[in-house]
Amino acid sequence: MLFNSYEFIFFFLPITLGIYFLLNKKRLTVASNTWLLFASLVFYSWWNVKYLPLILLSILFNYTIGCLLAEHDSLKKQIVSKKSIFIFGLVGNITFLGYFKYMDFFIGNMNALFKTDLSLLQIVLPLGISFFTITQIAFLVDCYEGLVEDRKLLSYSLFVTFFPHLLAGPILHHKEMMPQFEAVRNKVLNYKNLSHGLFLFFIGLFKKVVIADELSQTVKIGFDAAHSLNMVEAWAVSLSYTLQLYFDFSGYSDMAIGVGLLFNIVLPVNFNSPYKATNIIDFWKRWHMSLTSFITTYLYSPIMRSFRKITFTKSMVATFIAMFIAGIWHGAGWTFILWGAFHGGALVVNHLWKKRKLPMPRFLGWLLTFGFVNASFVLFRAKNLTDAAKVLNGMIGVNGILPATHPQFAFADLGHGQFWKLLMADIKGSDSILWTLIVIMTFTLTCKNSIQMEQRFKPSWKTLVFVVVVSFYSLINMNKVSEFLYFQF
Repeated sequence: MLFNSYEFIFFFLPITLGIYFLLNKKRLTVASNTWLLFASLVFYSWWNVKYLPLILLSILFNYTIGCLLAEHDSLKKQIVSKKSIFIFGLVGNITFLGYFKYMDFFIGNMNALFKTDLSLLQIVLPLGISFFTITQIAFLVDCYEGLVEDRKLLSYSLFVTFFPHLLAGPILHHKEMMPQFEAVRNKVLNYKNLSHGLFLFFIGLFKKVVIADELSQTVKIGFDAAHSLNMVEAWAVSLSYTLQLYFDFSGYSDMAIGVGLLFNIVLPVNFNSPYKATNIIDFWKRWHMSLTSFITTYLYSPIMRSFRKITFTKSMVATFIAMFIAGIWHGAGWTFILWGAFHGGALVVNHLWKKRKLPMPRFLGWLLTFGFVNASFVLFRAKNLTDAAKVLNGMIGVNGILPATHPQFAFADLGHGQFWKLLMADIKGSDSILWTLIVIMTFTLTCKNSIQMEQRFKPSWKTLVFVVVVSFYSLINMNKVSEFLYFQF
């Protein structure tokens, strides 16, 4: 089920919310949490019910391993070591994720390398598998280190499946989330949270259906249909995707946080104006912040602890490896591997620059950062290296600045409406693309982000009119239902 669908907004959400607080009003707290778990599983199964057993099996497996780890030290007779149990759980999760997400990629590369003809399994990636798997890996790590106190199966299941975050994050930490499902104060309808949640939800919906989806057609034609791109077309395509990805994913995060607030559950902030960053370190403090926290805590820190002596060089090696793994986690393809490697390398360069205290003018820092992020997202979107090269080559002018493939293009057309259509003929564009990008980019770099707006939100006639206009305009633009981009990762 999609947040940007009429059945979610007008049926699933109000019914789930109403029954949840009705049960809580009658002090049936276990029943209310059970209902919320059931609703979350229905939400997940809406796409394809055959994947429901997978997430249930994953939950039971990790809960069992977690309990064994948490109780291991108190056992008088320890048949298997705690480390062995942890490794078994870790391998189980990696194998589970690897089979569904990377098996066809592995078979394809084996065929290319050894000239074999093994058949691809054509596995359809279950929604949310990357997110609920790494969430549970983090849980096992904390169980191994003795940091888990609440081990109720119902709370744990809700922590994993809570429908606002289930399909595309934010990535949650059990210590922050599980107590919220048990807290008595969260069982009463909170009108402040209700108003703030609805405000954030409709801001996110506007981001998705009005801004992100507006850019999708240019992106699709440029990456998937066009055979070559001139410089103007390539930049229009790359910028369109960079902005589409941000407004699509941050829109989802806003909606997830907003829906969580309706249930008095506070989800972590996931975006903080990342395109305002003036260096790549700053960018990763602002972009997909819950993932950055996971990378730091569960990848970078364990790698650093594996070194006998910590040095700056070793910390840079750990930084690169952590980002390289993050690239692999995002998808089964060489484009994602390169994307992770490039960001790992960029972070190393940034740290070296800071260590040597080299100057960097603020605007130049922003320009270099945004330019790098924009170019790297070409790899993130391209289906293969050939498509990525097509767009990147176009951006550096390999295919020329002007559309040489169109002999009718002439400078005499500069004053006519056909100029931009001819200039961007390969992506079926016009000057509207240019103005759309200018307006959205200006909005992104100058306006407060949605979280800042929510923090300053106060009920008034002015904000009521704003929410009504934004929500109404969003709802009437949901004529074409589209999935969120991060569902594929």
